[in-house]
Formats: sequence, structure tokens, C-alpha cells
Amino acid sequence: MAAVDLLLNNEQSHYDIEPFRDLITRAFLEVLAREGADPDVEVSLTFVDDEQIRVLNREYRAKDTATDVLSFPQDDEDGFMSIPGMPQVLGDIVISLPRAEEQAETFGHSLEREVVYLAVHGLLHLLGFDHEDEEGRAEMRAREEAVMEAIGLRRGE
Repeated sequence: MAAVDLLLNNEQSHYDIEPFRDLITRAFLEVLAREGADPDVEVSLTFVDDEQIRVLNREYRAKDTATDVLSFPQDDEDGFMSIPGMPQVLGDIVISLPRAEEQAETFGHSLEREVVYLAVHGLLHLLGFDHEDEEGRAEMRAREEAVMEAIGLRRGE
């Protein structure tokens, strides 16, 4: 049976990331099913601190500030080819856990919900969704909240 190959990387030492694994995998499977995408994919997800994500944001987006999540899609235009029988590599997601904790407190829900929400947001970017305008923001937000509802992580939880 095909399933998401979630490669978790921990580049920070303040939080235990293992409790997020199953929730993120369930959320990713829900996203892929809703978008009609093959679930046989590989996604690398790295947890960092604010300073590490600030450096990445500066280097790749020319924004010298910490952010909550960054996505780096696999660029098929550079000649990367999928290997038959192997999962399609979608790309990398980076989440700042201190930023996620701060946002969870601000929004009044659990750290788990915020981390999964950010992971879903990142996966949607890897699938080609964007939020450069109000219409795109509303479309992504609706997709994100539908997934969160489907896996039982409603707002305020």
C-alpha cells in the first residue's frame, strides 16, 4: 500500500518532535486524497528554531526575519526524474517550533494543532498552491481548515 514517506529532521533541541509524526502523516494523506494526488510521495520536514529559519528566509526569500514555515518544492525543471517504484519526492518543509508555539498561544490552540496546520500549509505549497493575493489566501485557508477538521484538529483545540 502506498503511503507518505515522511522524513522528519530535528535541528533544534527544545521540543520533542515524535508526537507530531502520526498527526502530520494523517494530515498529509488527507491533503493528498482531497487533491487527487498519488499518496506515494516523499516529503522532508525539518524542525528548527527562529534563528535557523531566519537565515533560510534571508538566503532564499531575501527577508531577514523569522517566519513560521518555509517550503522548498523539488524542481522537476532541473531534470530530476522520478524512479519507477520509488515515491515521488515533493520537496522540503521547514517549521520553526518556537514560532509555532507562539502562534498556538496567540490563537488559543495546542502546539500539535499549529504544527500540523503549518505542515499542511507547507505541503499545499509543495503541491503548487500559493497565497500571493486575497483569492489565493482564501483558497489555501479553506483547504487547510478542511483538512484540520477532517483529522479532528478543529480551531481552538
